[in-house]
Amino acid sequence: MPTSSPLSGQLVTIFGGSGYIGNYVAQSLLERGARLRLASRNPQKGFALKPLANLGQLQFMPCDITREDSVAAALEGASHVVNLVGAFDGNLDALMGEAPGTIGRLAAANGAKALVHVSAIGADASSSAAYARTKALGEERARAAFPQATVLRPSIVFGKDDNFLNLFGGMIELLPVLPVFGPGVKLQLVYADDVAEAVAVALEHPERHGGRTYELGGPEQLTMMEIHQRIAEAQGRKRRFLAMPDGVSATFAALPGTPMSRDQWTLLKAGNVVAEGALGLADLGIEAKPLGLFLDKWMLRYRKHGRFGAANERAKTR
Repeated sequence: MPTSSPLSGQLVTIFGGSGYIGNYVAQSLLERGARLRLASRNPQKGFALKPLANLGQLQFMPCDITREDSVAAALEGASHVVNLVGAFDGNLDALMGEAPGTIGRLAAANGAKALVHVSAIGADASSSAAYARTKALGEERARAAFPQATVLRPSIVFGKDDNFLNLFGGMIELLPVLPVFGPGVKLQLVYADDVAEAVAVALEHPERHGGRTYELGGPEQLTMMEIHQRIAEAQGRKRRFLAMPDGVSATFAALPGTPMSRDQWTLLKAGNVVAEGALGLADLGIEAKPLGLFLDKWMLRYRKHGRFGAANERAKTR
């Protein structure tokens, strides 16, 4: 990260800034000296960022991105804009399809220097999954309104506090036998800090990255089975993993109250890797960090006796 950033002193509005990825993006921008306005439905979720900011460097604003007046208020005076809003439930057409166009149009009218729109690998207007369809529509609307917008499509974003590794980590800690849905599906998990750095670089240099689309993935492709096995190894536990047939997985995802929705199963089955020939993290000057760099440390809390367990307990039965 440069010692002097073009973002220093600039006001950046981050829609969805109090969410999981928003926390990492905010930290990256605060380190660059930017002034931040975190605009979201529940801005109080981002209050943990307060100690990281100087006086007057961080502002929280309630915002409903489906209302034009709310978006306009959040954009007032902002020179740079980031849209991180994503959801698997609610009115996806309004939240992820149409709202990016409103953000882009008002940002352009306000003379914003740069807009970064965070979409997702797998955005596809013809997908049977509403999430993928509306993500594709959001990209189209954002670009139509703000042609120099930078679109970032991350894979599944992993981090110490994510809902992906920790979901499986908790299950592997408790259960001796676990089903694995889509065991052969390949994922290209990307580190949250790398995604945050990509947002910051794109904001800093719209003359280089504006109007382009980048797919953000880590340095390796892992199957769902391999991810489960690595988590178990990092916990020092021997577990039996059962590869579930697609028919069983699809039926499970269709049931109410399960941790996986039909849309999520459809997206998982399609895989989540960077497309061949796509621009990526390297084109933004970022070296992608592998999962293995962090997994052992993050799984300490799931090990028997935690960090006080003997080193030779790893790979033994519980």
